[in-house]
Amino acid sequence: VVYGALVALGSGIVSLGAVGAGIYAFLNRLLIPFGLHHALNSVFWFDAISINDLGQFWAGATAATDGHSLGMYMSGFFPCMMFGIPGAALAMVHTAKSNKKKIAAGLLGAAALSAFVCGVTEPFEFGFMFLCFPLYVVYAILYGIFTVITYYTGFRAGFSFSAGATDLLFSSQLPAANNIWMIIPLGIGAAIVFFVVFYALIKAFDFKTPGREDEDENTDAEKKIVLANNNFTQVAAGVLAAVGGKENVKNVEYCATRLRFEIKDYTAVDEKAVKAAGAAGVVRPSKNACQVIIGTKVQFVYDELKKML
Repeated sequence: VVYGALVALGSGIVSLGAVGAGIYAFLNRLLIPFGLHHALNSVFWFDAISINDLGQFWAGATAATDGHSLGMYMSGFFPCMMFGIPGAALAMVHTAKSNKKKIAAGLLGAAALSAFVCGVTEPFEFGFMFLCFPLYVVYAILYGIFTVITYYTGFRAGFSFSAGATDLLFSSQLPAANNIWMIIPLGIGAAIVFFVVFYALIKAFDFKTPGREDEDENTDAEKKIVLANNNFTQVAAGVLAAVGGKENVKNVEYCATRLRFEIKDYTAVDEKAVKAAGAAGVVRPSKNACQVIIGTKVQFVYDELKKML
């Protein structure tokens, strides 16, 4: 029912042109905490109602042979992911507490790099969306605004994975690609706007972004581990203990950024301890599933974890 409602919503805003694309980009980010953004993606990126923006772009279609401006539902994500996220991450580092700046820089620097290179945004988004959701809503609004702006600049690029530099490079040779050079002024603008907005709001409302969390009383038991140190054995051990230990794990796999646990007892998972072990956050899609957001170095943590299991 929820999926059907979101598809109907997506179908309804298609006629709004650039504004509809902006609303879609806003809702795409806003629904990520719930995983429901895929419902809207099926409308705009794929073939639910015959738009198939992603498929047609990579199949070599052109704007002249398509009913909409091909790439309009993907292009706006590039300046936000490649430049906006690094700008927001820099604002978080600048506003972090002095004794936590290095930890924040390690986490956010890696997250910004993964967003720029390959459009993997989860390490950044899950690092603050549950700490200060109002700031995440503003983050989603910025995506909507830049998608509208991007539409009118004529910049068109597409992705087969996500809106990072890698997909930008490969899509630039496709027939529907246009004004690729505009990524520079758009990116600079996004970096500045994201930085200023995040910096101002974090300062004004004292949002608990990474590096600004309240001090824990039991600091010895919850010592932060920074993935940048490449101490994957220690990170794996901390995560394993936080999800209830070896006896609570039925199975574990990994994807681009996450450890995906199948667990026996969900009450044994200590989300606070998971983050203390160096992870960006925890997602619980079901009672017996637990996903730990690690970032692009997840495979190394997984390898050590498998040894322990």
